[in-house]
Amino acid sequence: MSEPVLLPESNPFAAYEQAGFTADLCVKCNICTSACPVAPITDLFPGPKTVGPQAQRFRYDGGRGAESPDKSVDYCSGCGVCSLVCPHGVKIMEMNTRAREALYDEHIPLRNRVLGRSELLGKLGHRFAPVLNFGMGLRPARIIAEKVIGIHRDAPLPRWSFQSFREWFSRNQPAAKAPYRGQIAYFHSCAGNYYDTVVSKAAVLVLAHNGYEVLLPEQNCCGLPMQSNGEFSTARAYATRNLDSLAEYVCKGIPIVGASTSCTLSLKSDYREILQLEHPDRELVSAQVYDISEFLLEAHRRGELKTDFHALPLDSMILYHAPCQQKLHHIGQPALDLFALIPGLQVRPSDAACCGIAGTYGVKVEKYDIAMKVGEPLFEQVREIGADQPVICDSETCRWQITGATGAYSLHPVQVLAAAYGLMEFYG
Repeated sequence: MSEPVLLPESNPFAAYEQAGFTADLCVKCNICTSACPVAPITDLFPGPKTVGPQAQRFRYDGGRGAESPDKSVDYCSGCGVCSLVCPHGVKIMEMNTRAREALYDEHIPLRNRVLGRSELLGKLGHRFAPVLNFGMGLRPARIIAEKVIGIHRDAPLPRWSFQSFREWFSRNQPAAKAPYRGQIAYFHSCAGNYYDTVVSKAAVLVLAHNGYEVLLPEQNCCGLPMQSNGEFSTARAYATRNLDSLAEYVCKGIPIVGASTSCTLSLKSDYREILQLEHPDRELVSAQVYDISEFLLEAHRRGELKTDFHALPLDSMILYHAPCQQKLHHIGQPALDLFALIPGLQVRPSDAACCGIAGTYGVKVEKYDIAMKVGEPLFEQVREIGADQPVICDSETCRWQITGATGAYSLHPVQVLAAAYGLMEFYG
């Protein structure tokens, strides 16, 4: 297996690969700061321009990045809105995330290590799902968790599924319907395997309904939770194992499809732009990774998507929120185009920038209130439509945040499609 290493200085493309070098493109226009959802909420974060390209000039040390001169970089949520809106291509979020690595310098607090181990927690905990889900709902247990490791007592946490998705798949693998369209390799993510398993089930049912034979490659956590918590060396090891496995499928012409938009983004770009991982098949895999709505919309444009959708049991409009990670794919909002194929479905796109959770950011005790204030514009839109109506969102952590903050039921777009095909109940 390949060892994860940083790009060598001799690589002629090293400067382009390293986000820190894009700081020289910054003209201090402050568009990033005006778009940042965190900076207006708290003085603890002075804004992406200040903490990003402005501070970068003081922390460069041969490509790795020295410790940030301003520890407020840890209050960057990593949502990526700054990189998305920058007119000059400055990779602000990416350089801030790299600066967080240097800030921690592998001295990772216990809480960060716990939050970075979503796969391990899922693997150890799902067999005890009823007990753990009950225990995590007890107020005293949440208060103890807050006091001991710093996870806020009111933070939205996932619920374990007793049966993992891979176990379900081994017993219920759906057969590809005619006409046969070929094979795809499904990247289910930690959430899709141990927590939000209904999303993975919906995904493979929809793919099979459209003629695809679904394969499950060997895989582990994409590494994003560790990366977000400053634990880069472990994230690189996880990323390397994924690339080793997925490359075998891509070399056979089999695309990689996932329903966790943050995980597919990691496979597409984070391994290159943030982890700076050198792997012979990194770009090969990246070019063949698809978010599931992206993949299905492309199939529709080729005339290959079945459109035998039925109207859903809804009597009013539902809200769709495109999460920050989905926007960073630069694919538009394909879920909205797919929803337009469902008879009578009325969808209102959210105009909120961010739900605030940003993966594990908003569960931390010192950042929970910031996250809730960031998400308030979205929560208000949910209340306007009515918390009795489902909210659609591509990111699992955003769905948990929306449900935790408003009580509204939240669904992945592929669950809506599966229900409209008649493959599962609308509420999962």
